[in-house]
Amino acid sequence: MKHDYSLAHLTVLSLTPPQVVDAAARAGYAYVSLRLTRVTTEEPLYDLANDKAMMRETKARLAATGLKVLDVELFRMEPSLDADSFRSVLDATAELGAKNIIAQLPDPDRNRAVARFARLCEMAKPLGIFVNLEFPHWTETGDLATAAKLVRAANCSNAGVLVDMLHFDRSNSSLDELASLPREWFRFAHVCDAVKEVPATMAGIIHTGRDERLFPGEGGIDIDAILSRLPQGIPYSLEIPRNTLTKAVGPEEVARLAIEVARSQLDDAQEAPRLKSA
Repeated sequence: MKHDYSLAHLTVLSLTPPQVVDAAARAGYAYVSLRLTRVTTEEPLYDLANDKAMMRETKARLAATGLKVLDVELFRMEPSLDADSFRSVLDATAELGAKNIIAQLPDPDRNRAVARFARLCEMAKPLGIFVNLEFPHWTETGDLATAAKLVRAANCSNAGVLVDMLHFDRSNSSLDELASLPREWFRFAHVCDAVKEVPATMAGIIHTGRDERLFPGEGGIDIDAILSRLPQGIPYSLEIPRNTLTKAVGPEEVARLAIEVARSQLDDAQEAPRLKSA
């Protein structure tokens, strides 16, 4: 079975949104997944909600290439941020034509987290946007069971869960529980691999997640087992930041390799890809 792939912005975070679109089009992706907020102070900010020139250029590149925006991130509602803080980013998501956003809830107050998540869903619903709750394994909403309980508590028809291969594996989430959850909760998946050994420190764990993942089949995650519990035919967003490799070959080559490896592993392709000659 062949799948539709999206180029996740974290894979090529040094590229601006228009550059992500062009790189994805050249590599054969069907979608892009854009990051419009900054998670760390070190990373670039592509503020399409306020940078109208970049928004126009991004939309022009989408129109020229025929690519679609699969999702926009990151609606990361820390204790200091509520859903209404993201109003302009939500409007930018709608302007881009995206039908999905990614939310995270690194908040120890469960009642507050549920209320804020429900408010975000309420804001997104009139725009036709689905809210996908991701569960980074180093946060308070750090595994599938916790995320599922929160989505059920919010009780919103446009809410579900985003499964990221790394977070699912590292949080020891249950395959049986994944298979038992409502199919309509799962609109796409984050696909990557990682070394089998979990780093000994939190800094090392976060470094793997944000900077040094692996292509499918290169690590120790049972990707096939996880994907087999998800609905057939959903898009796979390749979120595979590889900073060391990017410095060596450039972000566009990493994007090309990511989709070629994914196809060879997940679409039953015959040949494994190789780095282009220098």
